[in-house]
Amino acid sequence: MASRAAKSKPNREIRDLKKQLEDLAAGVLDGTVERGNAVVVNQIINTRARLIELERRAKEVEELETRLAALEERTQGGRSWRA
Repeated sequence: MASRAAKSKPNREIRDLKKQLEDLAAGVLDGTVERGNAVVVNQIINTRARLIELERRAKEVEELETRLAALEERTQGGRSWRA
């Protein structure tokens, strides 16, 4: 199982991205951020969000592989279910 610290990092990153998007939208609406700049920053934020998701999936696969290996190790040499 992942530790609380490991789980909190993606949550913190997501909160940070949401805040950046809120600030960006507010800046566009109040005229302090040009729309062209907002588009570029939004693309960067989206890229970061995709990387966070990719990292989460990779970590999930790694954890599943570890669990599967442990299960295989436990059952190796034992009787199969249908033997």
